[in-house]
Amino acid sequence: MELNTLFFFGFLLFCGALGGFLAHRVKWLPSITGFMLVGLIAGPNVLGIFDHESLAQASIVVDIALALILYRLGLSLDFKALIHDKALLLVSFVESALTFAAVYFAMQWMGIDRLIAAVVAAIAISSSPAVLLHVSHELGAHGPTTSKSQALVALNNVWAFLVFAAIMPALYSKSAAPLETMIWAPVYQLVGSTVLGVVLGWMLHLVARMTKNATQYTFVLVVGAVSMTLGLALTFGLSALFAPLVLGVVVRTAEKQDLIAKLEFGPTFELFFVALFVYAGANLHLKEMVEFAPAAALYVFARSFAKWLGVSVTGSLVHWPKRRNLNAGLILLPMAGMAIGLANNVTAQFPVLGAEVASIVLAAVAVFETIGPPVVARALHWAKEVGDGDVDDNDDWTQLHAQTEEKDEPAHASN
Repeated sequence: MELNTLFFFGFLLFCGALGGFLAHRVKWLPSITGFMLVGLIAGPNVLGIFDHESLAQASIVVDIALALILYRLGLSLDFKALIHDKALLLVSFVESALTFAAVYFAMQWMGIDRLIAAVVAAIAISSSPAVLLHVSHELGAHGPTTSKSQALVALNNVWAFLVFAAIMPALYSKSAAPLETMIWAPVYQLVGSTVLGVVLGWMLHLVARMTKNATQYTFVLVVGAVSMTLGLALTFGLSALFAPLVLGVVVRTAEKQDLIAKLEFGPTFELFFVALFVYAGANLHLKEMVEFAPAAALYVFARSFAKWLGVSVTGSLVHWPKRRNLNAGLILLPMAGMAIGLANNVTAQFPVLGAEVASIVLAAVAVFETIGPPVVARALHWAKEVGDGDVDDNDDWTQLHAQTEEKDEPAHASN
């Protein structure tokens, strides 16, 4: 008898809830770690309760979970406020460039092919939104470091996708693809994903304004819009990672009143985190982790040091408080959804090159997803933003967004 997707989704949730409960028994251990450990034990690597084929059946549920998380992260980027916050852009650009350079040269030193080194370095720029969002929500963390870190994570994923798209022509060239494919395939993915996110973002914004008095439908509208974005992206061969992120950015930028950008997802959203991280734990590739352990270890060290140093040094230059500099860099360390998605993209299109890329990236992801949640939790504690107090008045990102909206209000009073 063959079990179906519904069973595996329920199994992910049920086991994940138990893992989260056990993790809470250890004071310093975030529940994410419990989710992943349960997935690892129940998955193909240990008990084999379900195999890789079973996991593949549940992948659509995980795709929706990741799309919702990326949408929610996109809400942390108000484009109008962002273009006024040159300090944030500078910190993000320097940190991302330093991460790419550090990982690229580290892989070169390990004897990895230059093109593969460039691909894994581009992927290294990305950061995990799920870890930050879940841990900060679990701890009740809020304040300038938390909000800046969310913006930096969102920008990390934007930079990672752009650099990855820029490298794609070289991958096509290596596989002897036609010139038109080398040029237009990356452009199609980048432009198409952006246009899809923009169009559905504006549609969601306009419908939310029309139905603003019926708030009981707000959550449904958001989930529907994200699901449509994901479905269209998969149908037309666009990025199922970048389009939902753009969707969130567009909604946040378009709103002048908090109709859906400040939507509280509530306890219901927890099920998406649980499913995502149990699935991630079950998909850990222990064999590849062992085989590529030296390269992955250097990858982890180079990426971690570059992100922390990039934020700390550049943050100091733009006069960010020392506490924010030191801790925001640590919060960027987790790497998961975007990294796995980009690695799988390479594997699907270029199987030979993709096998080595995926092995290095997945081995590094396993480490980052293990150490990441405790590091993020500790950094939020060090930033003194854990608790039930009000958001710090010095949250300049929040102030900048408010000021930007005030400036725009007279011009759009008719809205």
